[in-house]
Amino acid sequence: MMNMLEEAVIYSTVLHQGKVRKFGGRPFILHPMEVAQILSTMTDDIEIITAGILHDIIEDTDGTLAEIEKRFGKRVAYLVSSESEPDYPGEDRGATWKRRKEESLLVLKNSTDIGVRMLWLADKLANIRSLSGIYSERGEEMWQELHQNDPEVQRWYYQSVAEIVELSLNKTGAFKELIKHINFIWPGTFNSEKARYKKYREVSVEGCKLLGKGAKGEVYRYDEELVIKVYNQNNTYRDVEREIASARRAFVLGIPTAISFGIVSVGDRYGSMYELMETETVSQCIARAPGQVDTYAKIMAQLARTIHETEAAEEDDFPYVTERLRGYIEGGIAFEDEALAGKCRKLIDGLPAVNNLVHGDFHSGNVFMLNGEPLLIDMDRLSRGHPIAEISDLYYFYYVLGEDDPSVVENFMGFSYQTSKRFFDVFLKIYLETDDESRITEVTEKASFICNIRMINKLRKKGTPTGRNREIADRCLKKIAELTEKYDTLTY
Repeated sequence: MMNMLEEAVIYSTVLHQGKVRKFGGRPFILHPMEVAQILSTMTDDIEIITAGILHDIIEDTDGTLAEIEKRFGKRVAYLVSSESEPDYPGEDRGATWKRRKEESLLVLKNSTDIGVRMLWLADKLANIRSLSGIYSERGEEMWQELHQNDPEVQRWYYQSVAEIVELSLNKTGAFKELIKHINFIWPGTFNSEKARYKKYREVSVEGCKLLGKGAKGEVYRYDEELVIKVYNQNNTYRDVEREIASARRAFVLGIPTAISFGIVSVGDRYGSMYELMETETVSQCIARAPGQVDTYAKIMAQLARTIHETEAAEEDDFPYVTERLRGYIEGGIAFEDEALAGKCRKLIDGLPAVNNLVHGDFHSGNVFMLNGEPLLIDMDRLSRGHPIAEISDLYYFYYVLGEDDPSVVENFMGFSYQTSKRFFDVFLKIYLETDDESRITEVTEKASFICNIRMINKLRKKGTPTGRNREIADRCLKKIAELTEKYDTLTY
């Protein structure tokens, strides 16, 4: 009786019969065999190696996922599906190349099965071995024969794959060889040290106190002196490096921010370490003493003014915050009402392109109190632009998220929704240095306008809104429409 690998070899050989590789005209079956061989250097898991033999069946033959599942089981089928790009019948493959790659990269980022990362690494290594050989012989003219003939877009793809699999597989020979080939074709893409043996310091947060949680990950008290930020799985080493570099630039500009002194691995995620002794987040301080919410709102308002009064130079390379706001429009309201989306774009694009800093994720869970002074973390969204964007973030966190379910804010902030709203109200009065209710209402409504756009974008990430989400989306659309009629600028 044949084992799984033998059956996979025969099945793949039959389905790929007569097919040849684009370059060199070699029988296509040699590629999945090479992928399987690379996988065998990383694992003894027969299902993963079998998936390597079968990984191109769906894209390049008449074979089906259902048949693979029937013959080889659910996990093998899942692994093969992770490497099978979406199809766009009737559209040119060159035109859809980047879209297909972006969608499939999301599968790689979000998978928790190490087999997926191994399979991707093996496939890309086999492909780039071939590219490197051809590049050695033909140089830049090689690109003209590919569906995607822009070498910089090709670089983006291979670099993205390497960054995603790095933490899990950086110790393997396959990963190191991939880095060498990438650096050969695109010199300087990666630090050459990545192609040598490197062991990240491995730490555990088991039993550590959770200090805060946000979109990028969680922050833990590691010991009496150290705090560790643990990033979500879809954050690459470069994402962590970029945030640390951003924090350093902000520190030089005078923003009170914590600077990481090292990147570590926490299971299959990256972490960054900070020396923060005897510190609490502002959220923790408010939760412990909600009667002092006004005091902490004042501290946060003063910190916000410090940030917003700081100007960055062009060479600091911070993006404009309007890029993020436009993203909310294109990811949400543009699918709902294109005419209304056009009005929203006009208002967002009307914001001045000033160089004043905006934190981008400013809330009490991202500010530590150290010896009575506030200290910022989470600098990955640091940008330039008008502070209405920051105020809208605050209104979103402290008001909007709790409108339909107060427990969302309470779980996020660690204190009651009533205290949350009190925090924002006091913050805004102190920040604006006014008790003028008409001015406060104007700024709040303009912040609300951006919040409603953001909420629709959030709902749309889950697909076309239905049920209760449909009701919320419609309410947001109505509010946005009202505010576009009321205001012709978002400045104040």
